[in-house]
Amino acid sequence: MWVVAKIKIKNFNTFKQELRKKIGKDIKFYYPKIEYHKYFGDKVKRFEKHILENYIFCYHIKFSKSEFVNEIRFVRGLEYFLEGHYQNQKDIVKFVDYCKIFEDEKGYLTQNFFKTIISKKAKFISGPFTNVIFEIIERQKNKLKILVGNIVTTIPNKTNYLYRPI
Repeated sequence: MWVVAKIKIKNFNTFKQELRKKIGKDIKFYYPKIEYHKYFGDKVKRFEKHILENYIFCYHIKFSKSEFVNEIRFVRGLEYFLEGHYQNQKDIVKFVDYCKIFEDEKGYLTQNFFKTIISKKAKFISGPFTNVIFEIIERQKNKLKILVGNIVTTIPNKTNYLYRPI
């Protein structure tokens, strides 16, 4: 059974290690992430970002018992487990499977994941327009027509620039 845990991001690895000690090595973790690059002068640095920030999905058969979840709620690095994971198993599984459809060979989400959920406004997270917010005017088959400030332009689907909804 899946649970959703809110963790202290600085203690991410500690949380995983402590949970493995309590449950066993057969626990599965899933945290959708993206990879992007930033330019610093003539150097390029690679960054990794979790799209759900400090939330992580954890799977183990023992999570089906509420007593067990209560026993491990004081694991180091854990803030809390979200309530309602029993009632929302179908939605959690659906979301995890949906994310996995859009992963590349390295396990990072591709831009196509965000294209399906962006409605009106988005923000660039890589490229020369990093942190610039734009408005989507029109969706076309292989490009987006956007408004940046008062400039109308298009972004082809095959571009390497990443953006996310706001």
